[in-house]
Amino acid sequence: MRPWPGKPYPLGAGYDGVGTNFALFSEVAEYVELCLFDEDGTETRVRLPEVDGFVHHGYLLGIGPGQRYGYRVHGPSAPGRGVRCNPTMLMFDLYLKAISNPLKWEVSLYG
Repeated sequence: MRPWPGKPYPLGAGYDGVGTNFALFSEVAEYVELCLFDEDGTETRVRLPEVDGFVHHGYLLGIGPGQRYGYRVHGPSAPGRGVRCNPTMLMFDLYLKAISNPLKWEVSLYG
């Protein structure tokens, strides 16, 4: 799956009837992977190809409403300074419209 450059705004995931633009803001990320999940939970990672004004973005044809996704953010980790890039953790889209599975808050979710 090869993404097109897409647009940096609006942030979040935006479906246009043909595909979806994904845009995530991060001043510190070196790169961002979009993680798509199929029905059995298999994860497919797609690196967002463009960065404009600290917004990592890409457009995927054929991806539409109901697609389960998250982000893995690669970059520095300095929790004492509030910098928490950790690609082992799946990050929510802060602009999401729905959550497909209930979130179980537990210690492992905290940085």
